[in-house]
Amino acid sequence: MKHLITIIGPTAIGKTSLSIAVANHFKCEIISCDSRQFFKEMTIGTAVPSRDELNAAPHHFIQNKSVFKNYTVGDFEKEALAKLDELYQSNDYVVLVGGSGLYVDAILRGFDEFPEIDPAVRTAVNDNYEKLGIPYLQEQLKALDFGYFEKITTENPQTLQNPQRMMRFVEVCIGTGLPYSSFLNQKKNERTFTPILIGLEAERSIMYDRINQRVDTMKNEGLLAEAKSVYQHKELNALQTVGYRELFSYFDGDFTLEFAIEEIKKNTRRFAKRQLTWFKRNESTKWFDYETPYQTIFNYIKTKIHNS
Repeated sequence: MKHLITIIGPTAIGKTSLSIAVANHFKCEIISCDSRQFFKEMTIGTAVPSRDELNAAPHHFIQNKSVFKNYTVGDFEKEALAKLDELYQSNDYVVLVGGSGLYVDAILRGFDEFPEIDPAVRTAVNDNYEKLGIPYLQEQLKALDFGYFEKITTENPQTLQNPQRMMRFVEVCIGTGLPYSSFLNQKKNERTFTPILIGLEAERSIMYDRINQRVDTMKNEGLLAEAKSVYQHKELNALQTVGYRELFSYFDGDFTLEFAIEEIKKNTRRFAKRQLTWFKRNESTKWFDYETPYQTIFNYIKTKIHNS
């Protein structure tokens, strides 16, 4: 039986170190599903593993794409599943690690299939969004799929502020004449592995301290210069990311540098809260304090393997 040892949790909690320890213990390789560490132009601001860490265990999907390439979660699902099939030819274990909940879900469960949408519909929705803003998308979804609008309002209200996802919902509704939600949960995605989910967490004050320290370290390591190097391409989707957006506002003259750094810390803390909310939905995850001895986690994984 093949197992996918999946390590999740909020940013700056210690997932990278644990994933390397697990990979070395079980003599296997690591697939990263951090949706911003894919991009080679973004190193410091995405906390890409250090050269020593990358050399400590074989990693995949680290800085293998460019911000200039449109790379979707669907693309990642196809490529990562193909890589898993390859790795499972010679090993019963692979480690999956990252804080991007949508990308973790893509590998563990997959997504529902949607029909092709006429590009003219997509263009019209995008044009209307450019003119009318996010309220246009919210009103359209409310009118075309009220049940789904109510669901995300209750369960994931931040989604209502995400233009990419909202445009997708609306274009499917308009392009098919059916509610977006009618296409959900239609397809059973088969997986050739059994996941073992490990979550890392800490008291909120500790988590926030670790985040603040990481941002200070990023600043000292050259985050400002890195953000400056991609500033002229700030409209790219891959760069709509905490740690870069705030510095773009500094370069635009809207923020002072001190305020931009504080905004990075604040927005990263908010992001960590959203990560935990997302990951806590999965009741099969075993949560450990971030200081738990690795051997304790190894023992839990072995128990799950033997009982599966």
